Amino acid sequence: MSEDATDRPLMALAIRLFGIAGFALMAALIKLASESGVHLLEIVFWRQAVSLPLLIGFALATGGLGRLATQRPRAHAVRAIYGIVGMVLNFGAVVMLPLAEATTIGFSAPIFAVILSTILLKESVGIWRWSAVLAGFAGIVIIAQPGGGTIPLDGALVALGAAFMIALISIQIRDLGRTDKPLVIVFWFSLATVLVMLPVLLVVHEPLSTRQWLLMLGVGLTGTWGQVFITVALRYGKVSTVIVMDYSSLIWATLYGWLFFAVLPTPYLWFGAPLIIAAGIIIAWRENVLRKERFAAEHPAAGT
Repeated sequence: MSEDATDRPLMALAIRLFGIAGFALMAALIKLASESGVHLLEIVFWRQAVSLPLLIGFALATGGLGRLATQRPRAHAVRAIYGIVGMVLNFGAVVMLPLAEATTIGFSAPIFAVILSTILLKESVGIWRWSAVLAGFAGIVIIAQPGGGTIPLDGALVALGAAFMIALISIQIRDLGRTDKPLVIVFWFSLATVLVMLPVLLVVHEPLSTRQWLLMLGVGLTGTWGQVFITVALRYGKVSTVIVMDYSSLIWATLYGWLFFAVLPTPYLWFGAPLIIAAGIIIAWRENVLRKERFAAEHPAAGT
């Protein structure tokens, strides 16, 4: 027996891995666009504006606009607020930090997920997960080197804020995924972002070159790729299970940092990153064990 008919962990892991590859490329394009002079908030706007017609076109080609209907507008509105804040912080971290460092600090999302589970879900957290939280934050301190490091402290704080929002958003997307399909979740977030950011665009926009327009198109396409697939992954697997695939983005971030910006990670990253990654893996493992124990207790006949 299965505790959830939608649970397909191996499929969820593969889908998440593919989505993370898209997001890693998007991060490199965001940094290139920012260095070329495109305003951060304009990048946020075009990231979603490019994806919106793609999502509408896909809906029309596969059943009509009725596929985009939802019975949970309030939940989508909250998700949009969280998502816009998270996107600004995430893009800001990419702009302010080297790609590998921004990516690695983003790995602290599972740590914040544990903290949020105690606050929002009133979940009891044991020694395993609290130890992982402490180890993860130790890794962050090693990488950021507050007061004397080689990366800007404000950039590290922005990256931590982005990780916090990722944890919050992941929990909410999992909840939305119980009633709404991934296409619906992504569409309403994209639409809300475009509507909210349009007035901002009118203030910050400056004429873009051909190269900048191509970068905006690339950000939108790769962002849609990543967002759709990580949302699909959360439909087929628990947050604690699929989030381990996010660590693959460090490989891409290191590669893109070297190819596009001639920057390699600082030595501190190689000491701090294992702690953060180990913390995330321990958290995912422990939550999976507890989930199985709860299911076995609630469905004793399943083990016979």
